Amino acid sequence: MSSKNTPYKTYLTEDEIPQAWYNIRADMKTDHRPILHPGTLQPMTLEELEPVFCTELAKQELNSKDRFIEIPKGVRDFYKMYRPSPLVRARFLEKALDTPAKIYYKYEGGNTSGSHKLNSAIAQAYYAKEQGLKGVTTETGAGQWGTALSMACGFFDLDLKVFMVKISAQQKPYRKAVMETFGASVTASPSNETNIGRKMLEADPNTGGSLGSAISEAIEVAVTNDGYKYVLGSVLNMVLLHQSVIGQEAVTAFKKIDDYPDIVIGCAGGGSNLGGLMSSFMAEKLAGKSAPYFIAVEPASCPSMTRGKFAYDFCDTGMTTPLAKMYTLGATYIPSPNHSGGLRYHGMAPILSQLYHDGFIDEARAVEQTEVFKAATLFARHEGTLPAPESAHAIKAAIDEALKCKETGQAKTILFGLSGTGYFDLGAYMQYNDGTMSDKTPTDEDLERGFAAIPKVE
Repeated sequence: MSSKNTPYKTYLTEDEIPQAWYNIRADMKTDHRPILHPGTLQPMTLEELEPVFCTELAKQELNSKDRFIEIPKGVRDFYKMYRPSPLVRARFLEKALDTPAKIYYKYEGGNTSGSHKLNSAIAQAYYAKEQGLKGVTTETGAGQWGTALSMACGFFDLDLKVFMVKISAQQKPYRKAVMETFGASVTASPSNETNIGRKMLEADPNTGGSLGSAISEAIEVAVTNDGYKYVLGSVLNMVLLHQSVIGQEAVTAFKKIDDYPDIVIGCAGGGSNLGGLMSSFMAEKLAGKSAPYFIAVEPASCPSMTRGKFAYDFCDTGMTTPLAKMYTLGATYIPSPNHSGGLRYHGMAPILSQLYHDGFIDEARAVEQTEVFKAATLFARHEGTLPAPESAHAIKAAIDEALKCKETGQAKTILFGLSGTGYFDLGAYMQYNDGTMSDKTPTDEDLERGFAAIPKVE
C-alpha cells in the first residue's frame, strides 16, 4: 500500500505483536562499560545483583550476547490488552504547519496507565511473581511508571511500595489516586520512612526531591524487607529491552505502508522511551545499512546529554546503587521543579549514552518547557490528543524538523514517540495557558556542584 494512501491510523494485527524482545547490546559496536559494585568498583556479578533485583531480570541486565529474548506467554497475553499500539499519521498537524514532511507518531498512551511504561512493568511484575516474591518497591517521577507498575502488580496480586518524587506528587495528586486504586502504597520522596530520606530532609527540609533520591529510598526498603525486590522503570538495560516492542512494531508498520522514516525523535529522561522506539531502526545503522537520523530531546532544566559528563556515576542520590558509565549531571543534582517529571533524572541509560558517545545517536537537544507546552498545545488542537509534557519534547523537535522541510522543500518522513497522555498534567497546562509558567535553566555553576560529586572512576 502506497504511503500516499495511508489511512489516518495504521494498526497492526494481534499476530504482529513481537514474539521476543530485541537486545540491542548484542549488535552494538562498543558495548557500554560494565556496571560497577559501589564498594569494590569491580564489575557486578549476577550474585551481587540478586539481593536487589529479581533473578531473571538481573540476567537480562547482564546479557550482552542474545539478540532476541523470548517474551513469556504470560507477558505477551497481557500485551494483547493494549498492543499492538497504533502508528498514526499526523495529517492535521502537517496541514497546520503547511509542510511537505510526513509526520508519524507511535502512540503508547492507549492503556489505563497512559504511557509506554506498562511494557516493562508487566514484564517485571511477571518475573517477580514467578520468583515467588511478596512484592516490589520502586520510585516514580511524573507517576507514569508508578501507575503502570501498580496495574501490573494488581494483575499479579503483588504488594507495591512506590516512592514518588515530592514535587511530582504535589503537582499530580490524581496519579497517586490511580496507583492506590490498583492497590499500591505511595509515599512522597524524600520521606521520613527511610534512613536515606531522613538524611536528605535534614540537609534540605524544603527539597522537591528527585528520581535519584526516590530510587535510594525504594532500594533501602527492598533490601531491608524479606520477600521484596526493587524494580526500575527506565535507565537499566532490562527496561530498554522490554521497551523494544515499540520499535519492532514501528518497523513492521512502516513496511506495511511502504514507507520509512528519515528522522526518528524521542524524548529522553532515563532513556526507556527513546531506546524502545529507536532500537530496531538503530539495528540497521549498527549493521551499516541506511538508517534514520536519530534525535534525543531532553528538558533544558535537566540536560544530561547536552551538558552532562560521560563518566561513571551512581544511579541514585543516596549513592548506594552500582555505578554506571553514562552521561550524567551528578547523582546529587536536583533539577528545578518543572512539569516534565518523567525526564528529571540526572543520568542517561548506559546503552544510549554509549550510542551517543559513539555517534550512532546523531543529535541531542535541550528545550525549554514553555516551548514544549507551546508545541503540545498546537498538537492537541490539531490532532485531538493531549500529550504528556515528556512526549511534547519530541513533538517540539518534530515540529521544528517539519518546518525545516517547509523551508527547504524536502519531503522527509518524520517519526516521533508519543509516549503518554497529558490528562494528569492539567495543572501544568493551566499554568501555561494563564501565562504563569516559567523556564528554569541551570547555570554552569549549578551544574558544577553536581559534577563535583561524580566519583573519580576511570
